[in-house]
Amino acid sequence: MSAHNTAEKLKYPLPVPEPGVTPEMLIERAAALRPSLRETQTEDDACGCHSEEMEMKFREAGFYRILQPRMFGGYEFGYPEFYRVMLEIARGNPGVCWCLSLAATHGLLVSCHWPERAQFELFGAHGDFRGPHRVGAITSTCARADGGYIIDGTWNYSSGIPYSTHFVGNVVFKDGDAPPVTKIFVVPRSQYTILGDWGGDATLGMRASGSNSVKIEKVFVPDHLVINARPALWANEPMGDGTPGTRLHGNPLYLGRLMAPYHMSLVIPVIGAARAALDEFEEKVFPRPTYHPPIMPRVQHYDTQRPFGYAMTLTDSAEALLFDTAEKQMDMYRRWQKHGTQMTLEEQIRLFGMVQTAGRLASEAVELLFHNASSATAKRGNKLERYFRDVAMYRGHMSAQYMNMASGIGRVHSGQSLGWGGL
Repeated sequence: MSAHNTAEKLKYPLPVPEPGVTPEMLIERAAALRPSLRETQTEDDACGCHSEEMEMKFREAGFYRILQPRMFGGYEFGYPEFYRVMLEIARGNPGVCWCLSLAATHGLLVSCHWPERAQFELFGAHGDFRGPHRVGAITSTCARADGGYIIDGTWNYSSGIPYSTHFVGNVVFKDGDAPPVTKIFVVPRSQYTILGDWGGDATLGMRASGSNSVKIEKVFVPDHLVINARPALWANEPMGDGTPGTRLHGNPLYLGRLMAPYHMSLVIPVIGAARAALDEFEEKVFPRPTYHPPIMPRVQHYDTQRPFGYAMTLTDSAEALLFDTAEKQMDMYRRWQKHGTQMTLEEQIRLFGMVQTAGRLASEAVELLFHNASSATAKRGNKLERYFRDVAMYRGHMSAQYMNMASGIGRVHSGQSLGWGGL
């Protein structure tokens, strides 16, 4: 069915993108929100996410539409443009960026891999899609039903869920004696419950990330809203003639192959935390006097200049590395479009390793500044203390374990399997 016929059948016009919008305009909109985001850090931590007022500003600014197809009212920009905007939000509050980024990226997943009928249904008359993708499928079940599946379970750490229109989740489907198959499904907001298990003292850091659990109770999900995780999320699957998204939208961005981009959404808040920590150190630590003679503003003493300068170098390097990786990802999409060249598993995991390294460098920058700002920084409510806690949450994330991935990179390069996830 053509896009025109699909829209006609659904009885509504396609949404129109905001005219004349450039990436630079979106970056400026995000930067303008930084003071407000910093002012409400404590309140957002307590609530577990940003306020409804800030959420409306995000929507009005178009932040959820950066990667979205033009067919559905999006700007159809690429990863470098998207993460430049997210970096400005992260510099205001890393946790809020984590929430926003992970709610804003998965419309792209749908645009890549779901069939045409599903895309028109999910984006709807207004092109409004906001939702996380929870990959874990441990506490869930999936049973076949006429025309679809009955899905039941709870998915924790569903970052970006508070203001979502949809939820994307993985679930394992077992059909008799056949090997289990991982499915990915999408359900609208009316079919899931957001549990109140995030915010306040529930976690060490990233308290404003909106990472609540989602509960689904025996919901019927039709076939066209369920796809196989393989090949959609398997990095070693051939791309062939593309995806439903490349055929519908004509843009190689919708080829998918999301291994490195998925981790960029976790690392950009950490780079933002490093930028924010540099700002805070410069504003609050530089003017303080030294503890020992000669007494002078700390900005004039090399014991303060040294950690600040090195933290700045680490942050600059992290930012450059992430955006270089984003450009490489886009180059590989364009290479496929122009020459049909496949993205290899090794290429993808090496990009993932680069993103991990960016996260490690930015984490080290925050930790260095925190350790050199005096014990006063460790008091509750201090911004450097918050950024330090946020970085600690990233450090413990499974995807941040760079030495584990390093082993896999070495295996794949030498002709062996990656060793996890069927790769």
